[in-house]
Amino acid sequence: MKTKSTTKTNYILVAFLAVMAGMIGFGMFFQDAFISFLRHPALYSHARMVHIAAVTLFFANAVVGMIWEQRSLASGSKEVILHTYNTVAFLDSRFSSPLIILSVLGGLSLSVHIGDLWQIGWLSVSFLLFLLSGFLWVVSDIPTQYKIKKLMGSLQPDDETLPDELIRLLKLRLWISMAGVVPLIVVFVLMVYKPDITAVADWFQ
Repeated sequence: MKTKSTTKTNYILVAFLAVMAGMIGFGMFFQDAFISFLRHPALYSHARMVHIAAVTLFFANAVVGMIWEQRSLASGSKEVILHTYNTVAFLDSRFSSPLIILSVLGGLSLSVHIGDLWQIGWLSVSFLLFLLSGFLWVVSDIPTQYKIKKLMGSLQPDDETLPDELIRLLKLRLWISMAGVVPLIVVFVLMVYKPDITAVADWFQ
């Protein structure tokens, strides 16, 4: 049975996904207006600050959440595991989701000031890896979380232990989270060192 908090968290997550879809649609159908907005000179310093802060906080939340979940599973305590998962899910929907949007907006705004995103090696690869991390999250973590919440909804207050299937899914989610974090580590390296590598636009030439 879903709690009001879980339902509200789901609505917030869907809302942020809708915002991201709207941004993509606006950028595709109103490309000139979108780029003109991102190129506004007054936005550059603000975009850099927002991008650095958002990416750092998003990455930190992902890593700390993953460690926290692993520690809760190691405890074997039903209450600790459930509380930890619910808190991490809460942070994902209400903290990480807006940070993703801010990261993308800030990064795109910065990219149009330095050139064509797909023609700059480190920048194009970073953006591709960021999309890969998001893709892994959408296709694997969201369905896994749905199954986890469904199993949690069937738990009885007097259950002393958690079902084996629920524990299996929680452990699987750790591997999914790790798969999503690894590309972000590479993105951080590329952002800092800006190596001279082949741009994505030149991969198929």
